[in-house]
Amino acid sequence: MAGETKGFTSASFNAFLTGENDGEKRLMGVRCRSCGHLSAEPRPMCPSCHGKDMEWFQFSGKGRLSTFTCISIVTNAMGEKGYGRDNPCCAGIVTLEEGPRISARILGVDGNNPQDIKTEMDVILDLEDLDAGHPSPAFRPV
Repeated sequence: MAGETKGFTSASFNAFLTGENDGEKRLMGVRCRSCGHLSAEPRPMCPSCHGKDMEWFQFSGKGRLSTFTCISIVTNAMGEKGYGRDNPCCAGIVTLEEGPRISARILGVDGNNPQDIKTEMDVILDLEDLDAGHPSPAFRPV
C-alpha cells in the first residue's frame, strides 16, 4: 500500500473500508515517512513532526478493546438496523496491534449485559456487514 497516491481524506478511507476501488475491504491509516508515526485517521500532515510526507498504511485488523459503552438511545439509522432500548449497540475504542487507537462498533457482544464485555479482550476487524452509505469500522471478539 505504500505508494498509493489517493488523497488522505475520509472519502479515501471509506473507499478502502468498502472495497470500492478493488473489491478488497481493509482498514487503512497513514504513516509519516519522516518519523514513522502511525495514525488510524486519514490526515495529510503528521501530528507528531508536522511533516507532510505521508503514505497509506494497512493495519492488520487485530487489536484490544480499551474501553466501551452500550448505547440504547440510538439514531434513526441504528434503529433501522434493530438497535434500541431492547437491543443496545456497543461502541468502543480499540487499540490496534500497531499502536494507534480507533473508535469502532463492537459486534458479537450482548449490549444488554455489559458486565460480560471485558476491556483488554482481543478483537478483530469485521467489515462483512458494512453499510456502504455510512461505513464505519467494526470489531468483534476473537
